[in-house]
Amino acid sequence: MKYEKLLSPLDLGFTTLKNRVLMGSMHTMLEEIPGGHERAAQFYAERARGQVALIVTGGIAPNEQGVVATGAAKLSEESEIHSHKLITNAVHNEGGKICLQILHTGRYAYHQGCVAPSAIKAPINMMTPRALSSEEVETTIEDFVNCADLAQQAGYDGVEVMGSEGYLINQFLVTRTNKRTDMWGGEYKNRMRFPIEIVKRIREKVGKEFIIIYRLSLLDLVEEGSTWEEVVMLAKEIEAAGATIINSGIGWHEARVPTIGTIVPRGGFAWITKRLMGEVDIPLITTNRINMPEIGEQVLKEGCADMVSMARPFLADSDIVLKAMEDRSDEINTCIACNQACLDHTFTMQVCSCIVNPRACHETILNFDLTKVNKSIAVVGAGPAGLAAATLCAERGHKVTLFEMSSEIGGQFNMAKKIPGKEDYAETIRYYGKMIEKHSVDLRLNTKITVEMLSSGNYDEVIISSGVNPRKLDFEGINHSKVLDYFDVLSKGKPVGKKVAIVGAGGIGFDMAEFLSHEGESMSLNVEAYMKEWGVDMSYENRGAFTVPNNTPSPREIYLLKRSKGKHGKGLGKTTGWIHRASLVKKKVIMLSMVEYLKVDDSGFHIRVGEDVQLLDVDNVIICAGQESRDDLSTQLREKGINVHVIGGALNSKELDAKRAIKEASYLAAKL
Repeated sequence: MKYEKLLSPLDLGFTTLKNRVLMGSMHTMLEEIPGGHERAAQFYAERARGQVALIVTGGIAPNEQGVVATGAAKLSEESEIHSHKLITNAVHNEGGKICLQILHTGRYAYHQGCVAPSAIKAPINMMTPRALSSEEVETTIEDFVNCADLAQQAGYDGVEVMGSEGYLINQFLVTRTNKRTDMWGGEYKNRMRFPIEIVKRIREKVGKEFIIIYRLSLLDLVEEGSTWEEVVMLAKEIEAAGATIINSGIGWHEARVPTIGTIVPRGGFAWITKRLMGEVDIPLITTNRINMPEIGEQVLKEGCADMVSMARPFLADSDIVLKAMEDRSDEINTCIACNQACLDHTFTMQVCSCIVNPRACHETILNFDLTKVNKSIAVVGAGPAGLAAATLCAERGHKVTLFEMSSEIGGQFNMAKKIPGKEDYAETIRYYGKMIEKHSVDLRLNTKITVEMLSSGNYDEVIISSGVNPRKLDFEGINHSKVLDYFDVLSKGKPVGKKVAIVGAGGIGFDMAEFLSHEGESMSLNVEAYMKEWGVDMSYENRGAFTVPNNTPSPREIYLLKRSKGKHGKGLGKTTGWIHRASLVKKKVIMLSMVEYLKVDDSGFHIRVGEDVQLLDVDNVIICAGQESRDDLSTQLREKGINVHVIGGALNSKELDAKRAIKEASYLAAKL
């Protein structure tokens, strides 16, 4: 068997998991919308059908104080059981197992009633929590127990007690957030009493044959976090209290260390779970950036854990485990950890989805059924939009011809994959290449398409997905030899000097700055280098394994310029923008705003910042000021009476938005 460890069963004593893959908890927002439990049921059922061993739901609060935000999901009353039975029945009908995650957000709650061990405001929240009284601590423990009891009545196979990521339980554990002087504060044996009592009392209530996962923070990654000795002590006490499994928690939400973005090395935090192996006798789960069966198999074979957790990868592809079982891992639509349609949606109160799989969390809305009328379809452009349209139309049974003017598929993703930290974008190209082969798409590379070719091809439908061109700017010296655009650098490989000015501070400008400020191996491919760069103490000599970052200087002097005022990268992803800004600060990239571009000449780049005229003595000026739609076909084709659809960058060139492009392609393919 190719994935011998990953696909082997795990005996929990009273029940057996059919393999070593957990679908980790994610906030999908489905439980918060009308009819959302029905949609959640289909979402989870599809993953159970894909043979994942155990599913954990998104965080469900045990009381009103613990909800993520006003109106967010909770389970505290019997009247709420019925909705959850829709989910458990759907999963069990597919032969799966599912646990409910009990999450009390504590000081991370976005509502006026937030509570915490002490009244200390979180740096990522505008609310200041109220400190729980001693009596309220006892009540909160009982609320956890009640939630677990209701989950059992609703048919869940177990619960996961969320004790990490800086939420309420984690807040009790460390002096950073616990300044109490009663029996729940002070020395560590008092601070850890809260989670121990929760697990012990849940076990007493639910009996022996009910899974209790405890999510334990192995790395707080904040100052005044737990020591390694405290982590081990808590793990042993949690086992003694009755936990079935311990799951790894990595980093508080307020930590300034990226833990799940695409910049993080694959399996990059498995080493800390390995350090806990042997300290307890119950199974351990490792997590974060395990996005393919090969990575899961590797970390299990290296003895890092007994089980692996994948969360967002199951948004990208519901059949990861099934495809591994059938030796079809090359058909997996890999999670690229971009966060654009999952976490960014959640933090802006939108239903979660996936950039490479818009069907995620929309299983009752978007489907690709076999067509009843077979059509001949031409797709122009093999970037993300064209690839999605072509392969999904072909999957439905249409005859599809895909034209691409270059020598390879992938479009803008071929540039994105060259950015340090975005290597996984190559996986999406690999996936679509396999889908082209599997669904017999007629791919024609190095083909410059014309109106005559399309109008004489007897196509029932033509899809224009020809993408974008770099936007041209108009200032003196724009045609100077010093001036390049992002396509020149990333696609054509034109050389760039040691002093560079980048015009445009959107996503393209930031990517260009990342590309030019790195030298040698990407840190995303080297775990130890990554941990040093971001200040993770792998020796765990410091509390929270937090240390001073080791900033590697940029090999170039880089200016990142923009015309507008305000901070750079304001339009970047909500959950990843800070990572990109911090990375460039580490590289000492000089960021200037409210810049007027005057001229480029042999002496450099002349600019005005406010009233100050400056000369930047640079070797190159790289234009990353957006893009323009590349569509010179659709109007003429419509005039000839041909059914034409324009999608992706060809339709709207605002930013490089693969999320929108693939979504448009998917919905179009579903209806053609």
